[in-house]
Amino acid sequence: MMSQRQHLPADERRERTVEAVIELCGREEPATLTTGRIARRMGVTQGALFRHFASKEAIWEAAVAWVAERVMARVAAAAEGSEAPLEALEAMFLAHVAFIAEHPGVPRLLMGQLQHPRPTAASRLVRELLERYRRRLLGLLEEAGRRGQLRAGLDLDAAATQFIGCVQGLVLQSLIADDVAGIVDRAPAAFELYRHGICADAGGDA
Repeated sequence: MMSQRQHLPADERRERTVEAVIELCGREEPATLTTGRIARRMGVTQGALFRHFASKEAIWEAAVAWVAERVMARVAAAAEGSEAPLEALEAMFLAHVAFIAEHPGVPRLLMGQLQHPRPTAASRLVRELLERYRRRLLGLLEEAGRRGQLRAGLDLDAAATQFIGCVQGLVLQSLIADDVAGIVDRAPAAFELYRHGICADAGGDA
């Protein structure tokens, strides 16, 4: 097993390191996660780890970049599979929740980076991810507004913020209940409440 790991290509080694970090973030507090702990999880030495990353900060940056690429691809594919903007919003919501259920360490990883007292490369990537995500939401909300599907006077910025807040609320509930997988079952009802709040009628014509 060890010899197989030692002969992995550099790119694959980096990706496995990132996956190990995200897995560990789902079990442990990211702020206390050490490179020694990451190396032990992978069955390598810290020296081997730093042959592929210049620093611990570079590991965090790579982990956030991995998340950003995948979560945006996931929600984009989900949204683009729906013609109606409200259906696309729901597909995006459910895809995001499913991604978190598959990778429970992601919320802790991202929040941990945002809590840094000083800007870092990783925290900047988190903010860029949130901005890209928000722009996609606003595009769908604007289209729904043009189609007359949203209630009059709706603040689109607030609606985008609330969408993200609904996802975060589900994550918080799952952490309290120690049941991250359960957010998939709770997501449809949470989105229905969100849709009820933004739509032009109680039913929410999608």
